[in-house]
Amino acid sequence: RWSMTQSEMKSILSRIKWSVEISDVADCDLIIEAVDENYDLKMKIFKELDKIARPNTIFISNTSTLSLTKIAEVTNRKDKIIGMHFLNPVPKVPLVELVRALDTSNKTVDVIKKFASKIGKKAIPVYEYPGFITTRAIVPLLNEAMHILLEGIATAEDIDTAMKLGYNFKTGPLEMADSMGLDEVLAWMQTLWDTLGEPRYRPNPILRKLVRERKLGKKTGEGFFKYDADGNIIH
Repeated sequence: RWSMTQSEMKSILSRIKWSVEISDVADCDLIIEAVDENYDLKMKIFKELDKIARPNTIFISNTSTLSLTKIAEVTNRKDKIIGMHFLNPVPKVPLVELVRALDTSNKTVDVIKKFASKIGKKAIPVYEYPGFITTRAIVPLLNEAMHILLEGIATAEDIDTAMKLGYNFKTGPLEMADSMGLDEVLAWMQTLWDTLGEPRYRPNPILRKLVRERKLGKKTGEGFFKYDADGNIIH
């Protein structure tokens, strides 16, 4: 909040251009897609981008669970399709998963590794597989915490406190899910459940209920906890 001056902020903002027209990215060297976890939507965007972007432009998807190889099929540049899975909160987490699709070239991987380094991220290379590393590892933990709550074993606050004090978590699993967005968490679980068929990924009923009620976590002010305007839990 206090780490930059007003003039520094203005200088940074002056280098950012905003647009709602997809044609405005036609001359970019790299294009990052970060829409919802939906095959049809992502493939529609990649198909449109493929028509207007330069032949050497690299397309990057921020998907956390979907197949980049499948998404790449709608383009004529399969060797230039790659995943960069950023973790929330993006400005604070120094990690990005670098996801290689079936036809991603070594040159594309090298370019994006350098790009990740330039923006201060440690790139961890992974091969395409549902959930990669971080989503696949965290989803069962979130799901189990929800089961503990659903079964009445402990309150949401006590579950999070136990994990923070017992395992040195900075944030408990239920608040973590609220921060991620419960609709996003549900989408991850559903994709992993549909793809892998393992019970540990089956979306918890309490999660489905909260999403139906549009209680999506911090972004709506309520999820497993209630939040004030600054995103702090209301006790």
